[in-house]
Amino acid sequence: MDQDVASTLRAWENFYVIVGSAAAALTGLQFVVLTLIAEAGVARGRRESIAAFGSPNVVHFCAALLVASILSAPWGGLRYAGVGVAGCGALGVVYSVVVWRRARRQGEYRPVFEDWVWHTVLPLLAYAALFVAGAILDRSSARALFVVGAATLLLVYIGIHNAWDTVTYVTAGQGARERPAGTHSSPARAGPSGPGPASGAARPGGSTPARPPGPGSGSP
Repeated sequence: MDQDVASTLRAWENFYVIVGSAAAALTGLQFVVLTLIAEAGVARGRRESIAAFGSPNVVHFCAALLVASILSAPWGGLRYAGVGVAGCGALGVVYSVVVWRRARRQGEYRPVFEDWVWHTVLPLLAYAALFVAGAILDRSSARALFVVGAATLLLVYIGIHNAWDTVTYVTAGQGARERPAGTHSSPARAGPSGPGPASGAARPGGSTPARPPGPGSGSP
């Protein structure tokens, strides 16, 4: 391995150890998130929605892990590492377009502006940056490595944001479905003063309280 290449990549060694480890751990947590969604019973019949808003998070984490692994390998020159990074970026651009089409085709959820930004625009920019930086890595390694580092970190943050967004959406939706059921099933409760005469019954020494007019009530 060339000494210049080794010294250039060694300066980023700790960075990619941190990013790669975080991406690997978060990939495992995504399986936990999908398990919780399945147990909540909201994943039935939503295959297209999961493919558009759930599966891309795993891909982003795996892409970050792959880039960290590529730049941690003992390459003989930066050209080969650049080819690997550029290839990862090119595949990511294609996948971002596929995710955009899936998001438009699915009908279970109507994305808002923030969803389009985090699920389509930002991933597309990150993968495009990886492609460009990988293509010029051999010629301008100092600048290209900063672009690769920023794009890789952006993919990790995109995955974190989208995973959290999915969890909060599922939790809020589950609570909204359970609330009406709890309201209808609650038994009749006595008034705040405890059991007593019915509201329409005559009280000793007094008159029957007036009832508001309604359907079936006669004129006074």
